[in-house]
Amino acid sequence: MNPFVLEPLPLLIEADINDPKEIEGILNPAAARGPDGELYLFPRIVGKGSYSRIGIMRVLFDETGEPTGVERIGIALEPEAPYELRGEGAGGCEDPRVTYVEPIDLYVMTYTAFSLRGPRIAIAVSRDLLQWERLGLAKFDPVGNITFDVDNKDAVMFPRPVPGPSGELELALLHRPYFSGEEHQETLRLGEERKLDLSRESIWLSFSPVLLDDDPEELIRFATHIPLVTPQAPWESLKIGTGTPPVLTPEGWLIVYHGVSSEFDPTLGKERLTYSAGITILAEENPLEIVYRTQHPILAPVTTTGPRGTSANVVFPTGIDRRDDIGRPDRFDVYYGINDFRIGVARLDFPVDAGISLKETVASVTLSS
Repeated sequence: MNPFVLEPLPLLIEADINDPKEIEGILNPAAARGPDGELYLFPRIVGKGSYSRIGIMRVLFDETGEPTGVERIGIALEPEAPYELRGEGAGGCEDPRVTYVEPIDLYVMTYTAFSLRGPRIAIAVSRDLLQWERLGLAKFDPVGNITFDVDNKDAVMFPRPVPGPSGELELALLHRPYFSGEEHQETLRLGEERKLDLSRESIWLSFSPVLLDDDPEELIRFATHIPLVTPQAPWESLKIGTGTPPVLTPEGWLIVYHGVSSEFDPTLGKERLTYSAGITILAEENPLEIVYRTQHPILAPVTTTGPRGTSANVVFPTGIDRRDDIGRPDRFDVYYGINDFRIGVARLDFPVDAGISLKETVASVTLSS
């Protein structure tokens, strides 16, 4: 039995089709509590020609603490840097995640920068969630014959240093590089054998040697890389990717992630992709250890036709809010994109007897290593 359930809430955030900046959708928001205690969302807003910016919204709540709407505030980032531009008015700052990294007292935004080279991970920082400073593209040191100058998406930072392979505390990043081509089919050796299929997109964990007194620009360098989770269950058979930033729970680091499957749709005459959401929990003192992983999705899309030609059959979790503000640290509101066009929110109640449930199920769902 799955101890976790995502229950959709009534709030739907729709694109303002009268605003040229949003005419092709509003989706996949980061979420973070500001210094003022307010909850802010950072959605990808899509204009004509898939020109993507990252917006800023404040979430509005009713007297019981339920989210009821949003207030649009402005733009956090729009394509300006060379690594965000594709020429002739095209470009993309897409699918952000925001983590408040405690020891450096900075909000760190990881987002997909889309240039002529394809998607890459970019990083920006802020002290107030309103003004953002670009640090540039993430830099990944090579490992043997494997280089990380490849398409990469879905990056999230841990909120505090965690033990790395060296045993030292380091800042850590989850991300999803895509290795294609025969040259990448050799086994990657990192001191231990791990189940890995480089032909399918999987979740990796990379560590940064940055020290607390280093220049913040050092945040973009990652030196050690470990394959963490690869597609396993039928609902995630094609690829998986990180979703929400890690949040510490009594059982470990909770992450809501997405998986992609495919089946033939006779009405379309072709394969139809389905994006669903699941959960993985990593051990607090060793994030390379998978404590729990769902065998089945905890939130699946309702089959629809995507508006204005956007993808259908998509739920894409990207933001999470622990409800300390209403005295419910066991409740998490998960913000997610729907069909590449709108935003939904769902409630996740962390079960009080999770420890017992996880022990009963972990043996059948952890990734062998």
